[in-house]
This record gives sequence, C-alpha cells and structure tokens, in this order.
Amino acid sequence: MSDLSAKDLVVFDFDGTLADTISGIVSTARTVMHSHGWADEELGDLRRLVGPPFPQAFSMVYGLSEEEAAEVTAEYRAIYKGLGPAGWPLFDGVAELLQDLKEAGKMIGAASSKRNELLARGLEDNGVLELFDCPMGKLNDYGDSKEQALGRVLGTLGVGPAAAVMVGDRRFDAEAAAGFGADCVGVLYGGTAPRSELEGAGCAAIVDTVDELRRVLLG
Repeated sequence: MSDLSAKDLVVFDFDGTLADTISGIVSTARTVMHSHGWADEELGDLRRLVGPPFPQAFSMVYGLSEEEAAEVTAEYRAIYKGLGPAGWPLFDGVAELLQDLKEAGKMIGAASSKRNELLARGLEDNGVLELFDCPMGKLNDYGDSKEQALGRVLGTLGVGPAAAVMVGDRRFDAEAAAGFGADCVGVLYGGTAPRSELEGAGCAAIVDTVDELRRVLLG
C-alpha cells in the first residue's frame, strides 16, 4: 500500500464524511416519502439514501420509476434547502483537520454527489470553503457522477491519481477513486455504512474517528 500521508491532494466526500448531514437527509426524505403514501415499515433504514446520487437513490433503494424519483427529489430539495446551516454541520474535529492539511502543504478537494451550488453553500456555511482548492459537486442529475466530479478535481488541479487520495463513507467513494486508480480511505464515524461495505470496495485504510483519519493523512 502506498503511503497515504505522502499524497499531495486529499479529496473529500461531503455527506457523512465532512458533514453530519444524516439526520437532515433522513428526516426530509421520510417527510416526502410519507406524503407519497410510504409507511415507516416500508421505508426501513433511510440511511441507505446517503451516498448514491439523487434522484437515482430513490430508484435504487425504493424502486421508484425515473419519473417518480425525479418528483420526489424535487419535493425533497424544496424542503432540504430550507434546513440551513443546522442541516449540514461539520463533524467534530473536521475543520481543524482541514486547517492542518492546508498548513502541511496539501491541496484539498471535494467530490460530492450533492449539486455543486449546495456543496459550496455547505462548505461556506461551515466557514471552510476558502480551504478548498477545488470543491466539485454534481453538475446535473443525469449523466454526471461522483467519478466525473473526482476527475474534474484531478484535472483542474493537475494532479495524477497516484498523488491523490479520496476520503469517503460509502462504497461509491471507493469506486470513484478506483475508476482512476487512486487510493481511498473509508470513514465509519458517520455511521452510514458497515465496515464490510468499505472493505469490500477495496479501501486502502478504514478509520473509526477523525483523529484516526488525521494520523492516516498526516502521519
């Protein structure tokens, strides 16, 4: 395994990795799905929606048609954007980690399935947007992907995959990194995926805490 602390560029996922957005996502999705006639016992663990891009997540997890998933997503976003900063707080220690990475001379990127403008808003609301050399979200709902967002980060900053490491909480992050031959660090502190998912996706390291993540990224 390559030395993850020697990487020039660290690229973060947002939901469940930088920010504790799970409760806001789950409560908003539950409200919308209830309005479409879904009962709690049918919905099960709504955390399954965290990670895959919307609107596709609603089709993947609940089998909604493309049209219905698009309708649910529009209703979801109308509510979600009103949550404000309380809906996307950084995990404890993340702001300090970002500062430490910057002071160590690292470039910092973000590759998220969130729409680009909402990603920027989330980083700005938390006072860390200026620490990012290239935050990249999804540009549209169809035909864009996390892997493409990561590719835009690498291309914009002129960094090869071998010099970059992705940090994320779901297999989708590891799969995006693997698409370029980059390493991925899986994080468990957000509670969005079991260790087995991240192991199965081939993460180079898996951490339980932000302090562990600091040791992996900074040595």
